[in-house]
Amino acid sequence: MTIDRLGPLDSLSKFSKTDKPEKLTKEMAADSVAVSKEARHSAALRQAADIVRSAPDVRMDRVETVKAKLRKSDYIDDAVVNAVVDRLLDVFGV
Repeated sequence: MTIDRLGPLDSLSKFSKTDKPEKLTKEMAADSVAVSKEARHSAALRQAADIVRSAPDVRMDRVETVKAKLRKSDYIDDAVVNAVVDRLLDVFGV
């Protein structure tokens, strides 16, 4: 009795053969990205928000300037008081 081989010895070899990949043409080789107007606007807003978050809450240079002005007795008059009152009312929405 003889046994003739019907196929390759490795039974998985018929499954491991793959097609060769297609070569890219010059048209397909270049990649590009398009960024929408909304995405650019959103990025600008995020950048501005990061700058605002990193800024100090109190500008000490302005505080020192105002303190120096308040030490002078001739600075405070009715016009200054009225301007301060108007701004405070605007801040509180009154």
